[in-house]
Amino acid sequence: MAGGIGSRFWPMSSVDMPKQFLDILGTGRSLLQMTVDRFVGVICPIENIWIVTSEKFLTIVQQQLPDVPRRNILLEPCRRNTAPCIAYVSWSIKAQNPNANVVVAASDHFIGNVDNFCKAISSCLQFTSETDSIVTLGIKPSFPSTGYGYIEADLSYPSATNPNIFRVDSFKEKPELEVAKQYIKENYFFWNSGIFIWNINTIISAFRVYQPEMASIFEELAPYLGTDKEQEMVNEKFPLCENISVDYAIMEKADEIFVFPADFGWSDLGSYSSLLALLPRDDHGNACVGKDVRLFDSNNCIVHATGEKQVVVQGLDGYIVVEHDGVLLICKLEEEQRIKLFHD
Repeated sequence: MAGGIGSRFWPMSSVDMPKQFLDILGTGRSLLQMTVDRFVGVICPIENIWIVTSEKFLTIVQQQLPDVPRRNILLEPCRRNTAPCIAYVSWSIKAQNPNANVVVAASDHFIGNVDNFCKAISSCLQFTSETDSIVTLGIKPSFPSTGYGYIEADLSYPSATNPNIFRVDSFKEKPELEVAKQYIKENYFFWNSGIFIWNINTIISAFRVYQPEMASIFEELAPYLGTDKEQEMVNEKFPLCENISVDYAIMEKADEIFVFPADFGWSDLGSYSSLLALLPRDDHGNACVGKDVRLFDSNNCIVHATGEKQVVVQGLDGYIVVEHDGVLLICKLEEEQRIKLFHD
């Protein structure tokens, strides 16, 4: 899923260049490219990678992923949240492979231990290929986050065919801090990663049962998928879908929902604070991305400057410093929620 327009990494990101297309981590690869890299050669070949994005990002996706077949790049004419996005790609995949096993992942997440990630995905794919179940990856929480949803799992009985997979009792919305603190005291609450695994027939059946109006839209579109008229018909029908997340549309309603508790260094990279937590730090708690960044008498700062300009920082504590395309941001980490106001 690569259609987001988040701008929380301004001035690097914008509505025309969202974070999934940026080299946020300084690796030489965008977050989208890193997401695809995790799967290709381990989970599936490149011809089985599908990208759902906005029609205005087609050129960027093709430039960054030239080996992904054009027919596998689906273009949303408007934003309708994750349920219509997943429905569109599900009916499209079924038209190509009626028994496909599918992993749905966001294009802008960080995975620290790729080997453990792939092992978890492979285990879940085996499970969903043999059952009519939906599996989500739950992340063992490392702090009481108020920015993530939580999964309450029943750890008393593992599934009969996989000892690492457990039934989901409930999904919890992003909590207040005191509630989050209580969650992490218990061993059966996990962050909701938004990474889903299922068989294509399982998810399409779920849409038909729990979202019949949305399912009927894609049943109407089915004869046109993969044809010259697909985009025209999608542009007409897709905006009719309800704006709803797959969590509300399917996950909180379906019966056979399971979780695979995992710990592979996951983050949704939703803020500069989350980026600072992932990057290597010096003895003073500073993290830098860029070839020519120097810090003096500074602590707990994140500096991102990948351009040609030398950046020198002195005397700051707990600041964000970002230089990008002629724009310089200097902001307190504790005030980063105000970044959106700075550039609106």
